Amino acid sequence: MTKKQKLELTWIGKENRPKLEPRILLEDPAKSYHAKHRVTESDIFDNRLIFGDNLLALKALEAEFSGKVKCVFIDPPYNTGSAFAHYDDGLEHSIWLSLMRDRLEIIRRLLSEDGSLWITIDDNEAHYLKVLCDEVFGRANYKTTVTWQRKYSVSNNFQGIATICDFVLVYSKSEHFQNNLLPRSEESTARYSNPDNDPRGPWKAVDYLNQATPEKRRNLCYDIVNPNTGDVVKNTKKAWKYDPATHSRHVEEKRIWWGRDGRNTVPALKLFLSEVRDGMTPHNWWSHEEVGHTDEAKKEMIGLYGACDVFDTPKPERLLQRILAIATNPGDLVLDSFAGSGTTGAVAHKMGRRWIMVELGEHCHTHIIPRMQKVIDGVDPGGITETVGWKGGGGFRYYRLAPSLLEKDKWGNWVINHDYNAAMLAEALCKLEGFTYAPSDAVYWQHGHSTERDFIYVTTASLTHEQLQQLTDEVGPDRTLLVLCTAFRSRGEFSNLTVKKIPKHVLSRCEWGHDDYSLRVENLPKAPPKPGQQGLFDGEETQ
Repeated sequence: MTKKQKLELTWIGKENRPKLEPRILLEDPAKSYHAKHRVTESDIFDNRLIFGDNLLALKALEAEFSGKVKCVFIDPPYNTGSAFAHYDDGLEHSIWLSLMRDRLEIIRRLLSEDGSLWITIDDNEAHYLKVLCDEVFGRANYKTTVTWQRKYSVSNNFQGIATICDFVLVYSKSEHFQNNLLPRSEESTARYSNPDNDPRGPWKAVDYLNQATPEKRRNLCYDIVNPNTGDVVKNTKKAWKYDPATHSRHVEEKRIWWGRDGRNTVPALKLFLSEVRDGMTPHNWWSHEEVGHTDEAKKEMIGLYGACDVFDTPKPERLLQRILAIATNPGDLVLDSFAGSGTTGAVAHKMGRRWIMVELGEHCHTHIIPRMQKVIDGVDPGGITETVGWKGGGGFRYYRLAPSLLEKDKWGNWVINHDYNAAMLAEALCKLEGFTYAPSDAVYWQHGHSTERDFIYVTTASLTHEQLQQLTDEVGPDRTLLVLCTAFRSRGEFSNLTVKKIPKHVLSRCEWGHDDYSLRVENLPKAPPKPGQQGLFDGEETQ
């Protein structure tokens, strides 16, 4: 019997997955920043800014934050254009898909059951990414593709069909996702009026006709009499929306509207503002008037940094405000692993959401930190500041990824990294072994736990049989202990101890010493030259 096939997107190297090292995060208090005083009782101080490779950072977050992130927004690099000019046409997209797949799989694990993922993308990669997300998240969890009008005008000199929109792919972790309604706009509320002074308040006229033909909906075909003229209105081309019983109730409740002079040929239904939901159902067409455009975003950058050409495609704060308004509530956790200029964190902070941002570029220090300091100090006048009434407050902690746990010595052997102290080593091995790092002040061998009765002890010492015997006596019969040490001597086994040597015990677990899994084009492998292909220098021919 042949193996059951499934519909999937395939690419070169799809089966290859990196063996990621779960790094620990090291706080740098000098770069962390907090308001000097509390502005409101809801100020949030435990936000995180992480400097480092975003795939390693996602892996580093997994142990602590799996199932806890309400919303992930990412704006991955996708405007490749001529950047791939020196790379194989088939290889470039394969690598891009692999790199995205690796990140999406961890993002899915980080999301809460009612969480959602929002990805901005252009039309070059949107369709590939859609199929990839279907595979990672499940097609049933695809919510919509938002079309965002990022440009408001097109040059008449442009040759061809101009692209003025980008897209936002929206996926949920599961069926438990529930989006919020959007605040009702003044324009929407203005559609309700009260021309007949109805005591029930403002209302708007709703079409009484169905899209179905009378032939398809016989039960919705009946005569309606205009009480003002006595005219009988018959179904000729379309059925009514409501059956006779419902129509009779509408008449009794005085909900039928025949126009200002009472002589309209077709009735309408009065829908009262007091009866509609407090908000508006979100839709998937977002105009630049509603959520901003790229020029608006660039002006926000200039307002923050002066002349700024670091970011090619910044996103306006109003775009992020719309996403977070739909997907989150105050206090929820938001993650952006492609932080860029820090817009996600700035908007989340102003909206009272907790946030984690990851950025590898040096603009993490030159742009994101100064931007968030302005937000916290309440001196960022741009973006959504005025709309939400932001006055400042809160703070964030700055982290960097620790170096790889293992490094090679001068003979090429893997050894414990000399930059690691005892606490770092214990925390790193707790994370690697799936334990919660929680060192006890009272019990020297309790560095972490996986359950209430299962503990881990990490030491660089060589343990003797007598030392292991002392450990087993202290642990007792009702608890278990994983002991990781550089060497040990024992004349037998201990029922409540599992003793392993480091680094031997973890050598095959991860890709040690690999610090960069980034999507930067310069890190992509060049396509192999074909036999007889012209060389790059002096007309030489490659072999």
